[in-house]
Amino acid sequence: MTPVKPRGVAGGDSRGAPGTFRQEDVMTDTDPKQDLLVRLHRIEGQVRGIARMVEDDKYCIDILTQVSAASRALQAVALGLLADHMSHCLVDAAQAGGQEKDAKLKEATDAIARLVRS
Repeated sequence: MTPVKPRGVAGGDSRGAPGTFRQEDVMTDTDPKQDLLVRLHRIEGQVRGIARMVEDDKYCIDILTQVSAASRALQAVALGLLADHMSHCLVDAAQAGGQEKDAKLKEATDAIARLVRS
């Protein structure tokens, strides 16, 4: 079986090799929800590919490489969600002020802390 090649991972070239960044993997303003779902389905495919690699007794380092790629892809999704949250929910709460602003700011800060720890 051919090893699974990660898709949508930042930090590479446009040829589709592991660790690559491709323009179609960028979340666009056209339909953020659809873009997010496309990325998540792609990651789901990566994880299924990793499971097949384990079932087929592929080389451990190759499997670890794919796990790393899937993790980076999930991190990219998380960062996109956080950016979207901050540009909409947090900005709206800041404009509203008061307790809503404080609650949303704490919520965003806690989310960032969870991402940094992972």
